[in-house]
Amino acid sequence: MQLEVKDLNTFYGPVHVLQGISLSVEKGEIVALLGRNGMGKSTTLKSIMGLVKPKSGHVIFEGKDLVGFPPYRVARAGIGYVPEERRIFPTLTVVENLKMGMKGGKEGDPNDPYTWTIERVFAHFPKLKERCNSQGRFLSGGEQQMLTIARSLMGNPRLLLVDEPTEGLAPLMVQEVRDMLAEINKAGVSILLVEHNLKVALSLAHRVYLMDKAHIGYTGTIEEFKNAPEIRAKYLEV
Repeated sequence: MQLEVKDLNTFYGPVHVLQGISLSVEKGEIVALLGRNGMGKSTTLKSIMGLVKPKSGHVIFEGKDLVGFPPYRVARAGIGYVPEERRIFPTLTVVENLKMGMKGGKEGDPNDPYTWTIERVFAHFPKLKERCNSQGRFLSGGEQQMLTIARSLMGNPRLLLVDEPTEGLAPLMVQEVRDMLAEINKAGVSILLVEHNLKVALSLAHRVYLMDKAHIGYTGTIEEFKNAPEIRAKYLEV
């Protein structure tokens, strides 16, 4: 098991926002974490990443418990994070943004086929190569999303936490981002995906977790979920 979250409890002040969350991601897997707005999906990713400190529970990544680690130590352990807000540096160029994602400010070995370098990123993201000298503020929403994902890859994560990557994008760009995530997974990176677009999520994921208010209400394979319309109605439909 690459990632195992066990009985995670997180509070915002007096509010118990995550109540005993448990989930797992196998090496090489894409797992979707779905649910209505306000159920705690983004908080789950932030708790794994150390951006929000859980009160109790475990985040075991490749055999090491990361609970209580600050975000930079979680990143160094091999977990990348793609926030919903994108958070690119608007006055830096594409290349400069990518360099900000390097651990210790050093680019990986270009001779290592499993290491993400600027050249390898550009091979997977040709649109970013075309805009390599453009400042982040001049990129389209879809290009900014690509840049956010690519910047996370520059830290060479073995697991990527991705929060709402297609939010607010045009349909054509939604497909591009979806295909990009599939390529990243084929390149050996596991993904825990929060995504409102059910079609995108089901086309990528191997397994799914559905969140009810503050806890996991259902887990199963994609085929099991597709064959259970009552589950979809209970956890996803308004």
